Amino acid sequence: MSTIEKAIGKLGELTQGDTQPDFDIIGSAVSGEGAAVSRPVSSKQSPNRVELDLAQLERMGFLTPESGRGQLNEEIRHVKRPLLINAFRSGEAYQASNLIMVTSARPGEGKTFSSINLAMSIAKERDKTVLLVDADVARPSVSRTLGLQPKLPGLVDYLVDDSLALSDILLKTNVANLRVLPAGSSHIHSTELLASDAMRQLVTEMSQRYSDRVVIIDSPPLLATSEAAVLASLVGQIVMIVESEKTSRQEVNDALGLLDQSKMIGLVLNKSRPVFTSDYYGYYGGYGSSGD
Repeated sequence: MSTIEKAIGKLGELTQGDTQPDFDIIGSAVSGEGAAVSRPVSSKQSPNRVELDLAQLERMGFLTPESGRGQLNEEIRHVKRPLLINAFRSGEAYQASNLIMVTSARPGEGKTFSSINLAMSIAKERDKTVLLVDADVARPSVSRTLGLQPKLPGLVDYLVDDSLALSDILLKTNVANLRVLPAGSSHIHSTELLASDAMRQLVTEMSQRYSDRVVIIDSPPLLATSEAAVLASLVGQIVMIVESEKTSRQEVNDALGLLDQSKMIGLVLNKSRPVFTSDYYGYYGGYGSSGD
């Protein structure tokens, strides 16, 4: 039985039996793609730097560098650890494995919430840097949640403007090891842009410029757009968020069918009801090629 088949089977058990969740959203402030943003969470912005309002992000339910030990923090650690182990392994099976796409089958399952929290958690590592890329160019949830100005140049602008360099669109933040690449302008040919040679060159540069860098790419849902499958072909690892009791087994299968199953694919069950009161956190779904 393949890793993916085992993970799907475990998801089926969790959905039917309400056993231990992989990854819960904790707190009433969070819903769907992430918390609704009532006001911007960045207080100061310049062309190459953004000051994130970390206190506001924490109130919205997100991890920040100051977040202490808690259930969400521990669950995110369980999710990130196999990703980091694979990200810096050598060998043909691990090409581009520091490029990690976070997606879902359909909208509203929590992929952006998960992307931001993964990036924040990885930024706490002493010897890693993380680049968070908003590649959901039609609905740039990362940019909106972080309060980035809509007119900031970003991914789409880089792909259509040969005069832009990567350094022109990367934003430093007040989180020491975190950089952000906003979605940028909207474009009617976004799928073609993401499938272009310019995009392939960009992801190569993002992944190879620094040896300690992890790139988290927040992508569109797999069943909602064609862009996600295009992005999946460029990365080494894929994290698919599955909403407990909402996403059907068929939707999970259909979404996985759009992916190259030789890639490292992990499933994270989200918004599950916790049943354990002890300090025990579970993580189901393997990271490895589907034949392992």
